[in-house]
Amino acid sequence: QVQLVESGGGLVQAGGSLRLSCAASGSIFSINAMGWYRQAPGKQRELVAALTSDGRTNYADSVKGRFAISRANAKNTVYLQMNSLKPEDTAVYYCNADLRATATFKLTGFWGQGTQVTVSS
Repeated sequence: QVQLVESGGGLVQAGGSLRLSCAASGSIFSINAMGWYRQAPGKQRELVAALTSDGRTNYADSVKGRFAISRANAKNTVYLQMNSLKPEDTAVYYCNADLRATATFKLTGFWGQGTQVTVSS
């Protein structure tokens, strides 16, 4: 079994910062990429930031220059440092990992349970 557990969400004022963490655990053979998505009420889930195993990053235009994704490979953990937060960043943030579990070796996407980020104006 593979689990992704997120932490670090909360309530912050506009202009503030938060750091999200996501730890992948279980029978993992390898991780191709990890990333963060978010979903605001009434909107579709969207990519926020992603990081591949070879270090390539991808950011949504709306967060470039404000958010930074990083990973502690040894811990199978990915972080999202969010600075200069805006009310429009309010959403449930979900961790995603594309990985191969030891049970199947098939590249599969896994999701965390989500963590709420609320930015007040």
